[in-house]
Amino acid sequence: MEGNPINWYPGHMAKAKRMLADNLKLIDAVVELVDARAPVSTRNPDFDALFRGKARVLLLNKSDLSDPATNKRWIGYYKRQGIEAAEIAASAQGARATVIRLIEKATAEQVRRLSEKGVQKTVRVLICGIPNVGKSTLINRIAGEKRAQTGDKPGVTKGKQWVKITPHLELLDSPGLLWPKLGDSTVGAHLAWIGSINDEILNIEELAEQLLSALRALAPDALYERYKKLGADTPDGALLEAVAKSRGFILKGGIYDTERAARIVLDEFRAGKIARVSLEQPPKEERDGEDQ
Repeated sequence: MEGNPINWYPGHMAKAKRMLADNLKLIDAVVELVDARAPVSTRNPDFDALFRGKARVLLLNKSDLSDPATNKRWIGYYKRQGIEAAEIAASAQGARATVIRLIEKATAEQVRRLSEKGVQKTVRVLICGIPNVGKSTLINRIAGEKRAQTGDKPGVTKGKQWVKITPHLELLDSPGLLWPKLGDSTVGAHLAWIGSINDEILNIEELAEQLLSALRALAPDALYERYKKLGADTPDGALLEAVAKSRGFILKGGIYDTERAARIVLDEFRAGKIARVSLEQPPKEERDGEDQ
């Protein structure tokens, strides 16, 4: 991806950021979701300053789509940074208990102090993250029913939604927030591949070709198994055509339908149908010291 995507930071995100800043006094803790496949690219760099002083929990969501060993390395990395972190799949049954336990741990001191004064505190927690990392899905899982809007496209959640979980726990859902300037093309590619940037503003075929090239390096056997006409000898620039051949996507005149192939590649990658892949690894020095 060259340069910044069109409408990278639409106006409603600036409005949502102001809304969050205005409501910080109501919030006791922050649960931030990132995509386990790209924990660096899916962390909004503005959040550290915005939520400074608040109890924090970091969740590597969609961990069922990423490499299990890499998930564990990321959890170890964050813990060494003093960040309470866990890997989850928001749609899975066990997510509710995991997240509530982490919230209770993060807010235990606040609750204890007020309890000593005879106050039974209602803990109010913000669920935040960039678009399409699974915030609303997580809230629906914790609440036990569909209370937050969800969708396959980024930016479905609008406005402020408080969700009462227990008599003493409330969650605030929030719109996905990007940051104003994207300076790293790798970050942009990762965000586009996992679906955090709206496909409608991107060159789908170029995006899918780049993804196939990355997957050939990260998970070649799984890639070749998924698309039989794509192999180690397929030249760069012809990967998407090989997918079209594999699926029989042919237009009139014998032309391969590479646009349809591109959409299939992106859909299947995002759904974890090609392989469990981590696009990003913890810093090397952390990996070198993880067993020490």
